[in-house]
Amino acid sequence: MIKAVSLKDTKVFSPIKVGENEISHKIVMAPSARTRAALNEEPSDLQLKHYNDRTQFPGSLVIAEGTVLSPKTGGVWGAPGIYNHSQVQGWKKITQTIHDNNSFISLQLWACGRVTDPKFAQYHQLPVVAPSVVYTGKEHQQSFEELGIELKSLSTSEVEALIKNEYTQGAKNAMAAGFDYIEIHAAHGYLIESFLHPSTNKRTDKYGGSIENRARFLLEVVDHLVGLVGASKVAIRLSPWSSYNSMITVKEEVHPYTTFSYVVNELQRRADNGNQLAYISLVEPRVSGAENLEKRDQVGDNEFIRKIWKGTLIRAGNYTYDAPDFKQLLSDVDDDRTLVAFARFFTSNPDLPQRLYQGSELAPYDRSTFYTKSAKGYNTFPALNEKSTLNDEQADALLGKPIAQQA
Repeated sequence: MIKAVSLKDTKVFSPIKVGENEISHKIVMAPSARTRAALNEEPSDLQLKHYNDRTQFPGSLVIAEGTVLSPKTGGVWGAPGIYNHSQVQGWKKITQTIHDNNSFISLQLWACGRVTDPKFAQYHQLPVVAPSVVYTGKEHQQSFEELGIELKSLSTSEVEALIKNEYTQGAKNAMAAGFDYIEIHAAHGYLIESFLHPSTNKRTDKYGGSIENRARFLLEVVDHLVGLVGASKVAIRLSPWSSYNSMITVKEEVHPYTTFSYVVNELQRRADNGNQLAYISLVEPRVSGAENLEKRDQVGDNEFIRKIWKGTLIRAGNYTYDAPDFKQLLSDVDDDRTLVAFARFFTSNPDLPQRLYQGSELAPYDRSTFYTKSAKGYNTFPALNEKSTLNDEQADALLGKPIAQQA
């Protein structure tokens, strides 16, 4: 168990406006891929219970896991989608439940790109798309070649078509499903971020070369979605320092300060002209993907973004490392524009805001259960006021339909 002091009388539990909504506190559930979707990438009843349990503290904000725009933009087994009617209806059950809890939910629109599971691509009989043909490593390339999957560089017109078709439909479906916000996934080496870096973007058209060109796809997606649903419902996630999925950061010929200063300046320029995004979500350098980084291995910090961006920030990344005092968390929320997000400890503590409010112990998570198809470690952690919780068999029965299995 991790001991925690009560944060009840700190700025953590002061309200903050995010877009058009008032959030009652500054503890956010970060997008957490847990591969519990049902067949055909439909949200499952396991997910319904998972999100319901984590929005019992009124006025909470949760960010749903990465959700596939379409098979064409890639995916992994067990990830939900937002590209057909049954998926929209499944998400609608979840958003309605969260709204009944007087809480809010953001959907992370996810285009995987070159990181797509090759078996997923083989099942859907589609090539995997990327800005350029750059694999994450020799094993990745070998897997693609063994399964006969093509890693394909998008043409200029195909990039434009993704925005016009996949991102348009994803945004419209998210609104139809009742989400309060849509978060553009531009982090961790997936499709949009792979356009930003010269190590993965070797293009010579208008989407490659200069920083302005490499950021063009991201900014065109932002502008398009703002035009569709309004800036106050659009957000974006960035990971300036993460090397996850074989991304290169400070070893690039272009430093993250340069790349992300340009991106965030452009977002702020749009805000100054009346299109203020709901929030920017930042991955802190204390983590890289799913792993914590020791202090000696951490590179950079995100203070340069806080100085450029005048709007709301959500910062995520190992906020329990200095418990029970949570000095880093308290320092960050001292900036009245900032919320902090948890993923792993929200998995093992469904009532995390309540525990931090009253200073209760935090239950440790079980990483071995994160990406399985069982309810164990997903819906089997009890809240503080629960004397017992579902056993694995009872929780699995909530599905009502089989969980997606690898082909």
